[in-house]
Amino acid sequence: MEKDKEQEGMAIYEYIVDNVETCEAEMGELICRLRMADNTGQFLASTARYLSAVNREKFDRWLTPLIEGAIERDRDRRYIGSLLEGIWGENYKERAEELRASDDNFRRIYKRIYSEGQAM
Repeated sequence: MEKDKEQEGMAIYEYIVDNVETCEAEMGELICRLRMADNTGQFLASTARYLSAVNREKFDRWLTPLIEGAIERDRDRRYIGSLLEGIWGENYKERAEELRASDDNFRRIYKRIYSEGQAM
């Protein structure tokens, strides 16, 4: 059962990557299906990073549900750490205080990745 969900998550991710220029109309359904299939947050995080890299402005409305899903599912913090740089840029640490105050998803990830002592 778990393997089937992993395969479904990978198939949805691959579909989005292969059809990124033509699947915008079905993105809501694809993300919904991905959230149901991805138990670890791996594909949610990968999809968020990919869409942000391809065209952040175009896909911005889909990033929040992907990031939120990754945060919910990635209990072991294996994938969400990659979102910090992938979504908020290489200089996210320099801007951490500003981002924590303005972006709830950044704050949630940052808090989980860095201990409270390091997180300011």
